[in-house]
Amino acid sequence: FGSGKRFMASVPTTMKAAVVREVGPSSALKIETDYPVPSIHDGQVLVRNKFSGINFIDTYHRSGLYKRDLPFVGGQEASGEIAEVTPKAEAMGLKVGDRVAYSILQTYSEYSAVPATRVLPVPDNIGLDVAASIVVQGMTAHYLTTSAHAQLVQPGEWMLIHGVGGGTCQWAAQMAKILGYKVVGTVAKGKADVGKATGVDELIVLDEVPGKSFEDYTSVDVTAKVMEITGGEGCKAVIDGIGKNTMDISIDSLARRGIFVSFGNASGAVPAFPVLRLIGKSAFVTRPKLLDYTVDRTELLQRSGDVFKWLASGELKVSVDKVFPLDSAIEGHDYLEAGKSKGKVLYEI
Repeated sequence: FGSGKRFMASVPTTMKAAVVREVGPSSALKIETDYPVPSIHDGQVLVRNKFSGINFIDTYHRSGLYKRDLPFVGGQEASGEIAEVTPKAEAMGLKVGDRVAYSILQTYSEYSAVPATRVLPVPDNIGLDVAASIVVQGMTAHYLTTSAHAQLVQPGEWMLIHGVGGGTCQWAAQMAKILGYKVVGTVAKGKADVGKATGVDELIVLDEVPGKSFEDYTSVDVTAKVMEITGGEGCKAVIDGIGKNTMDISIDSLARRGIFVSFGNASGAVPAFPVLRLIGKSAFVTRPKLLDYTVDRTELLQRSGDVFKWLASGELKVSVDKVFPLDSAIEGHDYLEAGKSKGKVLYEI
């Protein structure tokens, strides 16, 4: 190891990792036991991962929907302990043995090289399994409910959140209530108990699509229900991670000068549509991503600070639904894509 680094004596040169060498179905994830442990540069830390989150964006990378240079190690959120630090990281107060969570590309592995500026210190009263859940889903839910809507919805006004029985939007529904919004949630029948537990004001229960991660949005006239609930006004913001199957519902459910926040593709990517489609309500649309809402360490810590605070107070509840060993990488992706999850899905490493 290079001069000036502090490290655990047991850091090896190779590690176990779930690697994608060719994009495709879940079987494209290959477990390799001799993948090189990444070297770190000044300003980075080496983290010995304990848990890695499994997110839909990981399946988009694996399938090729979102392009990545091949080969790559899957995953983009994890928690663990710092195994090695550099002088700049030490100057930030980080040290070997610290419990941390973070988001970078490459977390389905025993070790990850992480910029010190992206590391979140994990409070002692938060488990590393829960901490691994925060970094993508929790932080995404935070920016969706606090920032992405550009304050075009105010506390006390209606917000529609699709899929509140699943991961990110189960967080988002709870956060929206903490922040004082009135919330309409959509949920599949099999996850209605989860949706109800988020505390939404109104829950629209839909049939399930067998083997899929999203509800059957043809089974109920969601827009009509939203208009009935809101006295014909519609919602000032719609948070939509479903994508293709809900685009029209989301736009049609908006109130005047409301905003359609499209952040996911569970049913497929949202197709191109003419901007004139928004004229009916003089509506706004945004397609945000987490990196643009955690642009520096100050913003990162402000968002994570809120999430950790709400968890510690009990206002926010996180459900770790299922934990797979990394050796079962394929089964983890299959479980998520089949819509079986009622909470966070993790790999234990």
